[in-house]
Amino acid sequence: MIFKLPRRVYNRAFPSARSRSWQKAGAGYADVLTPSSLDSARPAEQTEPNPLEVFFDGRTQGAGIWKWRHYFDIYHSHFNRFRKRDDVVVLEIGVYSGGSLDMWQDYFSPSTQIYGIDIEYACRVYEREHVHILIGDQADRAFWRRSFADGTLPKPDIVIDDGGHTEEQQRITMEEVLPNLRPGGVYVCEDIHRRGNAFTSFATGFADGLNTFYSLPTDESNAERRIVVKTRGMQSSIHSVHFYPFILVIEKRNIMIAELTAPKHGTRWEPFLT
Repeated sequence: MIFKLPRRVYNRAFPSARSRSWQKAGAGYADVLTPSSLDSARPAEQTEPNPLEVFFDGRTQGAGIWKWRHYFDIYHSHFNRFRKRDDVVVLEIGVYSGGSLDMWQDYFSPSTQIYGIDIEYACRVYEREHVHILIGDQADRAFWRRSFADGTLPKPDIVIDDGGHTEEQQRITMEEVLPNLRPGGVYVCEDIHRRGNAFTSFATGFADGLNTFYSLPTDESNAERRIVVKTRGMQSSIHSVHFYPFILVIEKRNIMIAELTAPKHGTRWEPFLT
């Protein structure tokens, strides 16, 4: 019977069961990890105003912008390095009332090309110099493939999925658009709500790919290549995956890598054994 199997054998035989158990344990730990159980937070440091938040707070009339306030620091953290570049392409899915197009145009270089995708034809009213509006369904794989293939939509540096927010839309968009993200680019998916969200499960499964390896080959004679693992799948091109409240950020590497290495430096090891 299963309960009589040694734990190590059971874990190897039924890895998904163990993963689900740990996921449940992590969710429980998240619930009990209250502020009172953590160290006191440091006082907020004085920093320069976030230009995105400044723009948002100044928008009291005109085209509407609707964002969670904590998004602005996340945006600025991941987008700031693109602001002085002249060749940036920004893709925003979900035009809505057009206000965020104004915000991106104010934030990035004047030459930045901004592409807005929406299912509503009326959104074409927001088209202007450097702002392009494409009408399409983000859940339509054929729309994405056609748009990239015929050059209607250039490969973007930044993607912001603020579209329909359904799990299926978010997954299809990520699967179709992420491979077209330029090297060094940033992919953002907003408004991932509710515990147990299926897209969250998809995204955590994707992130787990960063930890993939099937063996750890070692070379005792070469300290610089003591352990070398060949990259697999997304490891070669994805730099990092970030989870924040309600939002996912994926950063792509500037240059693909073929391997991950663990050099071993020093001459004294495990002194407690001597």
